[in-house]
Amino acid sequence: MVLSFEDARHVVEQHATEVRPRGTETVNLLSAAGRILAEPITADRDIPPFPRATRDGYAVRAADLAKLPAILDVVAEIKAGAHPSQIPSHIASGQAAAIMTGAPVPPGADAVVMVEFTTRQKNRVEMARNVALGENIVPRAAEAKAGSQLLTPGCPMSQAAVALAASVGKSRLEVYCRPQVAILSTGDEIVEVDVDPGPTQIRNSNTYSLAVQIQSAGGELVLLPTAPDEPKRLRELIEQGLRSDLLLLTGGVSMGQYDLVEHVLSEMKAEFFFTGAKIQPGRPVVFGRVRGSEAPRKQAPKGRKKGLLRHTYFFGLPGNPVSTMVTFELFARPMLEALAGMSPRKLTFLHARLKSEVHVKTGLKRFLPAILSGEFENTEVELLRWQGSGDIAATARANCYIIISPDRENISPGEWVAVLPC
Repeated sequence: MVLSFEDARHVVEQHATEVRPRGTETVNLLSAAGRILAEPITADRDIPPFPRATRDGYAVRAADLAKLPAILDVVAEIKAGAHPSQIPSHIASGQAAAIMTGAPVPPGADAVVMVEFTTRQKNRVEMARNVALGENIVPRAAEAKAGSQLLTPGCPMSQAAVALAASVGKSRLEVYCRPQVAILSTGDEIVEVDVDPGPTQIRNSNTYSLAVQIQSAGGELVLLPTAPDEPKRLRELIEQGLRSDLLLLTGGVSMGQYDLVEHVLSEMKAEFFFTGAKIQPGRPVVFGRVRGSEAPRKQAPKGRKKGLLRHTYFFGLPGNPVSTMVTFELFARPMLEALAGMSPRKLTFLHARLKSEVHVKTGLKRFLPAILSGEFENTEVELLRWQGSGDIAATARANCYIIISPDRENISPGEWVAVLPC
């Protein structure tokens, strides 16, 4: 069954909601970077734990600055991390406290005047500008109350998430185990990268591009030998790959006499959810699963029982290198992210103005290698000259793909187009 791009993507997303990670493990905070959180993170105290100054200046009572210029007595100087004994118990009318960014605002003060609008003379300060109530102060617990949830399971541990976990004292975190993803390249024409290819052979680049994409999506690699165009050996290697959490096959999914992947999978009673998508490159992409029982593990990960009946999903990705890379991003990545424990997310596109005219045939949704250039708000995107889905050299120069709807034929310079970053 050949589906539109949107329908094929939604099929994958629906099945991604049905899979579960292999289990969890506890790692130190820095090792959790890039992993998927498996436990809720809560605030161990109010954030901030005190009213916090957001500017260097003077903590004052806003009402004292109703008439300008206002001259106030400086009764204290408060730095970030000041000991409680260094903080006045109360700021009275006519008083001010010199204060640094991040320092606690003393009781009685209800605003901070930026130092740029003041003139200091010994223990007195003149204010040249009034302030609104609460200006330049973050109230206590404005960011989070003690006990409130800050991060939820399924959250990727970005630099901000790691910093947030550190701020509440979490030196170790429970994260989901990385899913095992098997890569199986197929075809008699494929040789390994350190082999001199014959006149009609090519080196195995797809395994390496997929390996990079899998690792970036949080997967653990299982590299299988290249499968020849021979059903028995192909089946043996597919069976090995199905022991992993996800199997990615490249090549052998088109309509040629020696494209054997779908035939062998059919003999294994595989379910096919689609056998093509109306896209370029990557139209012959295949998605399905094979039912079976899990091979026993020496030690099951936390949260995963041995011998549990399991369905292994697979993708048959077209063998042309650019098709392989594009179809992974569009279809395999959301399944892999789900197996890694990530909460579902929709595919979103950026938009940029087209630099040069584009002319294509209608009928397919196209994802074509392109370059974003320019600066700041003047970013433009331009289609690369390429020789089709086997042109790795052009794709290596690209930093995005231009997305063209099936009903568009000509797009003029200056028009807004959808863009998918590489």
